Amino acid sequence: MLVGVVGGGQLGRMLALAGIPHGHRFRFLDPDPACPASAVGDVVCGAYDDPAALERFASGLDAATFEFENVPAATIDALSALVPTAPGSRSLGVAQDRIAEKQFFRSCGIRVQAFEAVSTEADLAAACGRVGTPAVLKSRRMGYDGKGQSVVRSVRDLADAWRAVGGVPCIYEAFVDFSCEVSMIAVRARDGDVRTWALSMNEHRGGILHRTVAPAPRLPAHVVEEADRAMRTAIEALGHVGVLAIEFFVTPDGLVANEMAPRVHNSAHWTIDGAVTSQFENHVRAVCDEPLGSTDLRGASGMVNLVGSMPDRADLLSVPGARLHDYGKSPRPGRKLGHVNVCAPDERVRDAQLRVLEELVARAAAPVRAR
Repeated sequence: MLVGVVGGGQLGRMLALAGIPHGHRFRFLDPDPACPASAVGDVVCGAYDDPAALERFASGLDAATFEFENVPAATIDALSALVPTAPGSRSLGVAQDRIAEKQFFRSCGIRVQAFEAVSTEADLAAACGRVGTPAVLKSRRMGYDGKGQSVVRSVRDLADAWRAVGGVPCIYEAFVDFSCEVSMIAVRARDGDVRTWALSMNEHRGGILHRTVAPAPRLPAHVVEEADRAMRTAIEALGHVGVLAIEFFVTPDGLVANEMAPRVHNSAHWTIDGAVTSQFENHVRAVCDEPLGSTDLRGASGMVNLVGSMPDRADLLSVPGARLHDYGKSPRPGRKLGHVNVCAPDERVRDAQLRVLEELVARAAAPVRAR
């Protein structure tokens, strides 16, 4: 099949790398002709909202999907009229609007923190009075990897926070007292078959995912079961086809949903080497209406993101069991350049491998910080 992917970043690249062994070919729509996915398929160069580019992109496709959630929902609606497309625009629309996202979680019986919609600075002051502090002000749309948000620790921070987000429509969210963040990743086929991967535990630095381990350690079984139930409720309510990710905060009272992504997700990159079937392969299977593969673990898995600067390749590859995934990007502060996976027979070995990898990452980043 010829599969179209809206977006040619590293996620599109990894989708193609998973689908090519199945005999699929890939085409990408992206404004950059030299995007990371250009190494694994044809690129139709154009804006996502350019009707002529979209028509060229869709011509001859057997199936289509998207690799990130900042694609205009109208683009996916238009594409769906030309070729079978998954996921649909409903999942995309909910994920693009933080207020709609929180309301959707509530409709599914999934716990969220207190929040208020904010459109003006006066709204912000009123929201602060109702929700309190500390809290986070986030742009209602388009924010990711810590962008478009500002912490509010007291009423004195309100004016600065409003300026920091650019005075755009926002959500004002209460801080959550949590012990850790976890991700539940699932895939749903067109026939309704749903598979979930092991619950992952995440660590962020500077608002960007630093590392993930799976299965999430030291969590009671009822927390894992709660995440699985919440995911299955949400993915069915959306009628979602493909991979869906939900991030949760773990609190003494249970899970609090943070956000969702209607696509393959950074916190499940470990599945490439640590699961029988990766999130990328199963997303392609779902989009192409093929049977889903097993999501069982191969071992204790972990991933470290390579952000801003690339450690020496020989050093990374000298770590026993390390699997390097280089996205082919030029270094830039805050930019995800790749990731390294490990899959070990037990958590002790995995954690030792991750410590070595993190030392290499820190050494590579030190000159960048010094400048």
